Amino acid sequence: MTRKRKLISLAIILGLTLSATPAIAKPKPTLAEIEAAKQAEAAKKAAADAAAKKLAAANMTLKQLTAKANAARALYVKAQKELEIAKSQAAAAAKHAAETAAAVGEAHRVIGKLATNAYILGGNLSDIQPLLSANGPQDLVDQLSTLNTLGARNTTALERYKAAEVVARAAKRKADQAKAIQEIATAKVAAAKKVADDAQALQQKEVNKLRAVQDQLIKELAKARNVRVTLEQQRQLALLEESQANTAETTINQAKVWPDKGFKGRSTIRTTEAQRLAAVEYAKKQVLARKPYIWGSQGPKSFDCSGLVYAAYSAAGLKWPNWDRLNSALYAGYTKHVPLTELQPGDLLFYSYKGTISTIHHITIYAGGGMMWEANSTKKGLIYSNIYSVKGLMPFGGRV
Repeated sequence: MTRKRKLISLAIILGLTLSATPAIAKPKPTLAEIEAAKQAEAAKKAAADAAAKKLAAANMTLKQLTAKANAARALYVKAQKELEIAKSQAAAAAKHAAETAAAVGEAHRVIGKLATNAYILGGNLSDIQPLLSANGPQDLVDQLSTLNTLGARNTTALERYKAAEVVARAAKRKADQAKAIQEIATAKVAAAKKVADDAQALQQKEVNKLRAVQDQLIKELAKARNVRVTLEQQRQLALLEESQANTAETTINQAKVWPDKGFKGRSTIRTTEAQRLAAVEYAKKQVLARKPYIWGSQGPKSFDCSGLVYAAYSAAGLKWPNWDRLNSALYAGYTKHVPLTELQPGDLLFYSYKGTISTIHHITIYAGGGMMWEANSTKKGLIYSNIYSVKGLMPFGGRV
């Protein structure tokens, strides 16, 4: 019962694909389309070049502003160091002045004491009686001599301390002035540094903006170039396959299967079984969707034979540089050859009108059970067919 259902489903698929009227095919890429693509590419290149010039100029300005900012930073650091030195000198001078002032104060007290004693000595005898009553005249002489000596010493000390006080005050005043000047200079340098840093930051934003614009233009240029190259390749491939297909139609004595003349392909494969089955499923989906056959097309709305193969394996995850849009004949050397008796779903089948690689004009995807999914022609469109329905089958399959 299950087998019967499968046969009925197969018959329905064959009926749909073989009887479907193909959609009106869009011509292969024209020379006018290619020329338009070239002009679009040239415009993108001009825009990218202009953006590159702007970016180069902005980078030069940024370089100059960066140098100014670095110089401002260096001056700021130098000013900070000088300010620290000035602060340290001012603090040292203030400390020295305070110590000197304390010493002078002590000297003032000593001199005051001496002045009191002198006053006492300069009064009447009753004022100095306490001195005489102690040890006698000799003791008084000794005390007066001592007082004179102390007075002379303290007078010298007083003069020295006063001079030191003047020097200390001058040093502190000078240090304070230097500190004030340096603080003003540091503030000015800090302001200059901020201006330089802000200018550099703004220019960096401009550079980043221009770089983003250039990157986008480069992407657009690459896309435009790819469009142009794709159109050119599609036209060349379409013309070649179209010519070979036309030749195949008029070539007599084509074998059902050509003999093997020792054809060589790749020594390795690049896909997993899951990827090959995914490629088969993609090809099946396009056939059931009744997509039209158009020379040089690789989807998603239409395909030619090699375009369907390329799109199927691209959809299965095989991307450039491991996979590319090629001519049917080139795929023969781009895959690993397997005997027709060992075909697996996803293997590629090749058809030639002389049994040689260079005369391969058609390529299909093996579906299993002796059937294949193919973009056949503008007349038949995309179909599900028997692998022997097209003349000139090559004696090997190609495993991607």
